[in-house]
Amino acid sequence: MSAFAVDVRNLRKSYGAVEAVKGVSFSIQANEIFGLLGPNGAGKTSTLECLIGLRDPDSGEFWISGMDARANAQEVKGKIGVALQSTALQDKLTPREALTLFASFHPKHDDVAALLERFGLSEKADVAFEALSGGQRQRLALALAFVNRPEVLIFDEPTMGLDPRARQELHAEIIGMKAAGHTILLSTHHLDEAEKLCDRIAIIDRGVVIATGAPRDLIAGSQAVQTVAVRCDRSVPKDWFEQLPDAREITGSGDEYRFATANATLAVSELTRRLAENGVGIVELQVRKASLEDVFLRLTSGGNL
Repeated sequence: MSAFAVDVRNLRKSYGAVEAVKGVSFSIQANEIFGLLGPNGAGKTSTLECLIGLRDPDSGEFWISGMDARANAQEVKGKIGVALQSTALQDKLTPREALTLFASFHPKHDDVAALLERFGLSEKADVAFEALSGGQRQRLALALAFVNRPEVLIFDEPTMGLDPRARQELHAEIIGMKAAGHTILLSTHHLDEAEKLCDRIAIIDRGVVIATGAPRDLIAGSQAVQTVAVRCDRSVPKDWFEQLPDAREITGSGDEYRFATANATLAVSELTRRLAENGVGIVELQVRKASLEDVFLRLTSGGNL
């Protein structure tokens, strides 16, 4: 028995001599959006496929909604909703027909008309799948995942290939799902998406979990640096920047420079003092904080958190 909505313990999966998942463990609280991140080939999809029953793990345990998912596979399937990277349905099948079909697989299911309305598909209810846009197909995938009134939702790259507007619409849907009390496991390559949506994340690299925590905590506790960009009203020598405390990765010339630093406050203070002493004005100054992408790249390239 597990108190977590999802609890994965020492999951392993190999394909011949290739060990894709090497003892992955993580847990998800009820009503949490949890992100699963990692580079291509890290083991994310294999982990998800084991969780939803598409693949048999070699070893390990995982619990969903308090039940041993391996011992109670059929019952657990009634408690999860799944949307994979792409939804492929028969070309002439309409959203109404697809939802009606999927609803027939479950003793308890949501009303088809209500699902069409909730996911903005009422006007496209009787349009063939082949005529739907990418965003409409993804909304249909989410509607299909909701047919059985799931407690836990598992999404694998749900915004892949969508334009910015469709991505934003899908983000709003996912946030709404959490507000309605659902638990969400989200795999994504969009690090800005994970930083925006997820309460916590796990980063997988080469089949193992290398970091877990809230995005803001991972960023705050990392050695990832801030970036400072400055444009002056006239040219200045590069050695002024080279002499700044903790300035590194200095690029630029003339009146525009960019550098990285772990202490932007100190570096910018010294820079503005030097510029003022020499009568140089600042036309533009930008300080960009370290992001989840900075942390991700540092960790998955073998750096330290």
